[in-house]
Amino acid sequence: METRSFGNSDLRCSAIGFGTWALGTTQYGDIDVDDAVRAVEMALDAGITLYDTAEVYGPFISEELLARGLGSRRKDIVLVTKVGFTTDYAEQGKRGDAAVSGRDASSANIIAHTEGCLRRLNTDVIDLMLIHWPDHKTPHEDTMAGLETLKAAGKIRYYGVSNYTVPMLEACQRHGQLTANQVGYNLFDRRMEAAVLPYCQREGIGFMAYGSLGFGLLTGAMTPETTFVDWDWRASGNAFGLPLFERENFLAALRVVERLKTIASDNGKSVAQLALAWVLGNPTVTVALVGMRNEGELQDNIAAADWRLDEADRAEIDRIFAEEGVPTYVDAEQMT
Repeated sequence: METRSFGNSDLRCSAIGFGTWALGTTQYGDIDVDDAVRAVEMALDAGITLYDTAEVYGPFISEELLARGLGSRRKDIVLVTKVGFTTDYAEQGKRGDAAVSGRDASSANIIAHTEGCLRRLNTDVIDLMLIHWPDHKTPHEDTMAGLETLKAAGKIRYYGVSNYTVPMLEACQRHGQLTANQVGYNLFDRRMEAAVLPYCQREGIGFMAYGSLGFGLLTGAMTPETTFVDWDWRASGNAFGLPLFERENFLAALRVVERLKTIASDNGKSVAQLALAWVLGNPTVTVALVGMRNEGELQDNIAAADWRLDEADRAEIDRIFAEEGVPTYVDAEQMT
């Protein structure tokens, strides 16, 4: 599989990354845990070398299950996790979003929580530690000091952030060197094209695209009858500040997907592969993160890694969005 560098750093990984939000089991749809763990094992064999998790996926469950899937092959991959929250999990037994009580990217908190990540992931070092969401109360200088302390202590190799705007990235860069910014990016959400992607390219910062398949919209598996259980975050209709799953917008998105299937089919591909190829067609993107629940999804995703959409296909994709009146939100405000 193609490998890419994180900006100007010497950290490299496969162009497709294994996203493990669903492995948390409490926020993102039903999942067969044993199948998902086997998918991790098969992804290793298939050449996927980046695995992304976070302490609040569950909380904690995703990290534990990922460690189980990686086993002794942990050393063969780029391991990414995220901190920057406080939770009520241990004290009150809460699960899912209810267990997340607030953001805290203070130096003391991220250092303390990194110890838990290391323990659950059964590792001595995190390859790439990210601050999950901006903490608007903690100075960026304090956050960066904590990350530098962890790096100096050998607990992390590289660090970065997630869901940060350009001004936030600039503030962080004054106190250290970011290796990555992880933000949502897909055919239905192109907000990053306005400022964040160009900034990352100029500054040599890696870009990790999450939601590459539109949080399920671009898998081709959803229909007008698709519904979400109450604890699935998509049930609210909102996708990181965009109304993608509100009823009328959801139906319009499905009409776009049906037409995208034709372009994919003409190239002997699936619509999911088209969506991934589109994301990876941006040269600033280091890795497209995808959840993989079983062997079928794994094989489908891998087949997209080396496909390059030509300009005619990309123009046809944009024409479909325009004809269906579905926005791509290039100029919309980034959710922080």
